[in-house]
This record gives sequence, structure tokens and C-alpha cells, in this order.
Amino acid sequence: MNELAGKVAIITGGGHGIGKAIALAYAAAGAAIVIAARSLGPMEEAVAELERTGARAIYLTTNIIEEAECARMVERAISAFGRIDILVNNAGVAGPTGRLTEISLKQWQEVIDINLTGCWLASRAVLPAMAQQHSGHIVNIASLAGLEAYPLRSPYAASKWAMIGLTQTLAAEWGKDGVRVNGIAPGPVAGDRIEQVIKSRAASLGLPEEQVRRSIVGRSAMARMVTEQECARVALFLVSLDSAAVTGQTISVDAGIAMH
Repeated sequence: MNELAGKVAIITGGGHGIGKAIALAYAAAGAAIVIAARSLGPMEEAVAELERTGARAIYLTTNIIEEAECARMVERAISAFGRIDILVNNAGVAGPTGRLTEISLKQWQEVIDINLTGCWLASRAVLPAMAQQHSGHIVNIASLAGLEAYPLRSPYAASKWAMIGLTQTLAAEWGKDGVRVNGIAPGPVAGDRIEQVIKSRAASLGLPEEQVRRSIVGRSAMARMVTEQECARVALFLVSLDSAAVTGQTISVDAGIAMH
């Protein structure tokens, strides 16, 4: 399967988790991969894994909340591979757990800067190149927390609600330039990150971690969490010809929690 042969994808925060799973899925479909993130070690490991599969891949140390670094990311990707076809805005932080009055302005700003402003800046950096070639895809990794209330996680929820609004707006603005913009709203994804969320939530509520874990899984119609690979397969669909008429949408991948 080489449906992305000749395509180039930038994946922010692609050194681990959902971002890495998307990188592997896109590479398996033939794309060249650019991983952009702050942490060098995970990027090096991810690129080494991609290269073992025969994929072309590079990593770029990038702080996406800096406009100049986003511009440099695009320049270096084009220098390496000649074009940019896909941007996956995956970089993000979970942020603090607590009621609004327990969260500092600094904590709020960090989450908004990385989860929302970083997405905006990275998109702003790639769109001119995509418009010039009259083709491109942006995939924003939002969250179930962007579709419903998420008590004790106000910065994170606000950033993801805003990301979904940005997804729709960019789709409306850039569709005539050949650019499709869509999102994914994962529910709880099995792995280290959700375990940290469970731990923080249990501490904030004064509950056993297992009780919090059961309450999360219990909301799912399928009685389970989702996997990184399941999210990656939807991300692949959104940049394939199978979704050629799909733009401005955010698809829930949550094993049946948010049904809308």
C-alpha cells in the first residue's frame, strides 16, 4: 500500500504516542516523514525505527510556540524533501488537574500556548506552500475533551474546543486552495499518558486510581480504551483519497463515548 508515495508529512510531537503511531502509518503508506518536537531522544528513536522500515525520515528540534522555529521547520522540511503535503498538529500537553481556582495563570498559558497557539503557528507556516501547490492536508489531534465538559481540566478542555473551532475555520478559509483540514478527537488512549491523568485525577478527587480507571472505561460503549494505532488509521484515512470530500470535520475515536 503506497497511497502516500511521494508525499511528505510533518508531524509535531511525533516522537512518541499517537504522533509516532501516525508517523509509522504514513511511512508504511509511502510518505517521507519529518518529526518536529522539543525532546531529542524520542525523536532520534522514532526516526531510527522509521528508517529500519525503509522510510525516509528526519527529525527537527522545534519549539512550536516560537514563530521563527515554525518557519524554520517548514524551510528545512522543504529543503530535505522538496515539498510539504501533510501537517499533523499533534504536539500537546495534558496540563494541570484541579478546579479553576486551583490552577495558576502560568499553567493556563502553557497549555494554551502549546496546544492551541502552536497548532495555529505551525498551520500558518505550512499553508503558503500548500496553497502554492494547490494541495495539502492538515490533521489536528484534538480530544474528547474538546467535545464535552471536562471538569478539573479547564485549560486542556478549552485548548481542544478551540482547536476544533480552528479546524473548521481553516477548512472554510483554505478549501478553494486545495487544502483539506480535519481533526481527530481521541477518547482515553491506553498508555502512559492516560495513566498519569488517572493518577492526577485520583489525587485531586481523593479516590483510588482503580476507581477512576473504571469510571473512565465505563463510559465507553465498547468498555475499553482506544489504541494509538486506531487513531493513526483514522489519521491515514483523513489524508487519503477515500476522504477526498471530507473537510472541516473532527472524527471521534473513543470506543463509543461521544455519539453525535
